[in-house]
Amino acid sequence: MDRQLRPERPRTSRWTKTSRIVFLLDVDNTFLDNDRVAADLRQYLEREIGRVCQRRYWTIFEQLRAELGYADYLGALQRYRVEHAHDYHLFAISSFLVNYPFANRLYPNSLDVVERCRKWGTPVILSDGDVVFQPRKIERSGLFEAVIGNMLIYIHKEHELDEIERRYPADHYVLVDDKLRILTTVKQAWVHG
Repeated sequence: MDRQLRPERPRTSRWTKTSRIVFLLDVDNTFLDNDRVAADLRQYLEREIGRVCQRRYWTIFEQLRAELGYADYLGALQRYRVEHAHDYHLFAISSFLVNYPFANRLYPNSLDVVERCRKWGTPVILSDGDVVFQPRKIERSGLFEAVIGNMLIYIHKEHELDEIERRYPADHYVLVDDKLRILTTVKQAWVHG
């Protein structure tokens, strides 16, 4: 999505080589196949703790997602631990999550896309998530290095547009996200705001 900043800046009808362009790049199910990550975790949990406990973990996970507004794998594991304090598999599950090979779950050519964005402007990871696991995932996937450390992680990124503009001022923004709700909200705020 292309967006001009507030009216006090001169408006141009097209991008020029001197335009500052910022690419705001979502991670989950945009560059990283999070559905496959979840499938791998589901399979691992069933093998380690059985089908009933695996289902309980996912029930807690979905409750926590509804409560927080983002996926919190480690938070769900913490809540699962409250119910299963003596389960010796907890540390193995934690290790599985923290050390997961996220680079293997990038969609084909994802890093090439980021590199291409760098030729045109500044790529920035713009993601929702927790403060521990989401940055770890981005780092282990190789995306953190690809964007040269330009990363913003919020609870609800669509509510942080002023902060995004402050941190990464630009003449144009290009938002890449898989969620129509996010794209619509940002477009309404930036195009009509």
